[in-house]
Amino acid sequence: MPVDASKKDLLIGITGAGAMGRGIAQVAAAGGVKVRLYDLNADQSKEAVDFIGKMLGRAAEKGQMTADAVSAAMGRIEVITDVKGFAPCEIVIEAATENLEIKKKIFAQLEAVVADGAIIATNTSSLSVTTIASACKRPQRVAGFHFFNPVPLMRLVEVIEGILTEPWVGDALITLGKRMTREPVRLKDAPGFLVNQVGRGYNIECQHIQHECVAGYADIDRILREGAGFRMGPFELLDLTALDVTHPATELIYNQFYQEPRYRPSSVMRARLEAGLLGRKVGRGYYSYEGGKQAVPEEAAPPAYDGRPVWISPVEKDGFRALADIVEGIGAPLDRGDKPGRDSLILVTPVGEDITTTALAQGLDPARTLGVDSLVGLKTRRTVMTNPATQAEFRASAHGLMTKDGVKATVIRDCPGFIGQRVIAMICNIGCQIAQFGTASPEDIDKAVVLGLNYPNGPLTFGEVLGPANILRILNALICFYGDPRYRPSPWLRRRASLGLSLFAKEI
Repeated sequence: MPVDASKKDLLIGITGAGAMGRGIAQVAAAGGVKVRLYDLNADQSKEAVDFIGKMLGRAAEKGQMTADAVSAAMGRIEVITDVKGFAPCEIVIEAATENLEIKKKIFAQLEAVVADGAIIATNTSSLSVTTIASACKRPQRVAGFHFFNPVPLMRLVEVIEGILTEPWVGDALITLGKRMTREPVRLKDAPGFLVNQVGRGYNIECQHIQHECVAGYADIDRILREGAGFRMGPFELLDLTALDVTHPATELIYNQFYQEPRYRPSSVMRARLEAGLLGRKVGRGYYSYEGGKQAVPEEAAPPAYDGRPVWISPVEKDGFRALADIVEGIGAPLDRGDKPGRDSLILVTPVGEDITTTALAQGLDPARTLGVDSLVGLKTRRTVMTNPATQAEFRASAHGLMTKDGVKATVIRDCPGFIGQRVIAMICNIGCQIAQFGTASPEDIDKAVVLGLNYPNGPLTFGEVLGPANILRILNALICFYGDPRYRPSPWLRRRASLGLSLFAKEI
């Protein structure tokens, strides 16, 4: 008989009282669920209960809970010293270390104790739920229940169904997740599940961009944080999560997908890992840290605009209008000729293309031609792109012009898709491929990414904001330039963009 996770007297078990286990116990107890907590180290279980008491006590001090609610929640947590204490539990959540053999051993112990109809769930963040379940006598009642750290602050929980998981198991975990005041999303088992797959499109792609010497770490962070609206730049984020956590997970996802190019790791990340540049926790990563405070390289003041005429390519109509409005608003002289004057600064607004390709295709003088990203950051932090032939005086002129109205600008080297276009296209494409595989619904894909990664938009919404046709153009330009299958568009994206449909459009 399926587990009724909504009933008042539901009893669940949690094995593993570390950071994740205690966090899960806290939100479960606060949500009115009785919890039995076990850890091989009995002292850790006691420490976990003390920690939960302190956290709930702080919530009461802030007026987020009453003292009575704290007392009631703590009364729902029972520490057990033997796995046999899980016998009456209808759902048991494993929150042990990320080691497949250890997890298989734990699941075998749990199967010998709990009832045949009980659910056994794993909080694994990277291991296959199907593989874990394969070692069980009743794999149909095994599922993933992946919380994010710190659990009380991260509202998302991924409910992952293995190949043999029965639907009622996912139903029960969705209900339980809501009782814990989390936001559950339902998905099929896949390497990296959902959130960790999409995250590769951000940090890995940015490391590939930096490896090409397009821009430095701090400049890439500034463009994506201030220009694209991400809460943290990719290298700030890598320092926070630590390379010894992020890079092995990246390699695992890459290999679990049989070397899928979209998830190809960067050799730079491996080298920095081996050099011990792990990030904030060791005081050195992409940035250095003194007393826990990040040392950010100071941004140089932009040069003054020299007043020369500005000719804007009309090839990209939307980009032309947007940039012309800015130039006219600044009060700079606009060269309105069919072709640029002899001394005019030439600005182009390519979608997906680099400046070298754009200048040659349009018959423009590359020495005077620079690009401005008209899709990402035009009003918040502009990206100005040179090419190998750009002369210094025109670089300085474009930089000064693009900052004259008080908006900051970053100058980068030639790169197909600038930085913002390229990264957002990668994130969108991975999200579309997840939808194509039926791993999760388009709505749940976006919901999970916004809640789990704090991105300003979910992958498919990013595509809607820039326009599906533009995302497809960017990816096609990237694959044409590099010849790298990493950039091949998902069928989900290609079809909808070609038909002029929303990326959320579902087939009958």
